[in-house]
Amino acid sequence: MHSPQELREQCAKRLLASVERASHLTSFIGLDGFVDEIIHLVDVRHDSETFERIPSITKLSERLAGAAGQSTNIEAVVQRVKLGGNGPIMAHALSRFGVAVTYVGALGYPTLHPVFTDFAAHAEVHSIAPPGHTDAYEFEDGKVLVGKTTQLGEITWENIQVRFGRKKFADHFFGSDLVAFVNWTMIPFMSDIWESIQNELCPASKEPRRKIFFDLADPEKRTHDDLRRALKLIEKFRTYFDVIVGLNEKEAWEVGAVLGFNPEARTRSALAQLVRDIRAATNMDTLVVHPVSFALAISKGGECEIVDGPFIPKPLITTGAGDHFNAGFCLGKVLGFDDEMSVLVGVTTSGSYVRTAQSPRLSDLVALLRDWPVKDS
Repeated sequence: MHSPQELREQCAKRLLASVERASHLTSFIGLDGFVDEIIHLVDVRHDSETFERIPSITKLSERLAGAAGQSTNIEAVVQRVKLGGNGPIMAHALSRFGVAVTYVGALGYPTLHPVFTDFAAHAEVHSIAPPGHTDAYEFEDGKVLVGKTTQLGEITWENIQVRFGRKKFADHFFGSDLVAFVNWTMIPFMSDIWESIQNELCPASKEPRRKIFFDLADPEKRTHDDLRRALKLIEKFRTYFDVIVGLNEKEAWEVGAVLGFNPEARTRSALAQLVRDIRAATNMDTLVVHPVSFALAISKGGECEIVDGPFIPKPLITTGAGDHFNAGFCLGKVLGFDDEMSVLVGVTTSGSYVRTAQSPRLSDLVALLRDWPVKDS
């Protein structure tokens, strides 16, 4: 049993020793893509340049409730425009670690959208559809993401084969150290794509087991039957891969409810039990859940490992924090770290990102692990 400080130092040493190995890892990720506008909403404007933003989702909800039956105007100020989508953000984060990334998704079709130009300079990217668009309203207590996703209907198995290539897809799918499918919720034909891969490609595979990661991405708007089908398809990939599923806290409660788990309290201990229950019910190899201030993971036959993240009182950005966590956690797993240390890599990656608004390199993770910010008592 190690103290948190000892675990962080061990993790820092292992990451330093893994720089060369990380540079030889390969990943194959898809299939979404978004243009993100990070937005603050104006509470009080002082002049043409300065304003106080609406600080919280609660305050926004109060203002909206007060306008019921009348009308109101809320000014939005764009802070930055950046590449978005669970897949591109996760893939970009992995590329910053030195991992070789091949990405297939909605990055602009027939030509790449300019927001993905820098990403394309650091990864092998192939676009099969126009990107979606997200207005990301950020607050001190969370964010509200308003997505425009009609374009993602072009992400189909047929278009993957025509616009990218069936053989190229199979070569990357079976030849990469890490495969990741993310944003199931917003890609209407994702389950059909998974089923086609299982029926048409998987039976012919003789490759050794590798790791495959899935992120459902807020399934609240999808029907329970859709979600159950997706979970069954994910489980079927266990024949060929070690399956990892990542959820944020909200998604964990939603998935648990669909599976029949409804704990009365929403405490840390209740969440830990829910994680155990979901993993057992779905038979996945590893389940990882990342609330805001900590994260926890459990693998088949193991204990539920819980790790607190660094204290970041004033994040510069929160949109994409979960995708950075996923990149860090998956890096740990493909490097052979156990669940506890992989969770630590995940929370360190997301912590560094929200603190600096930049995807960290391995050296940045080591620096944060050795200078860990904590909340003053």
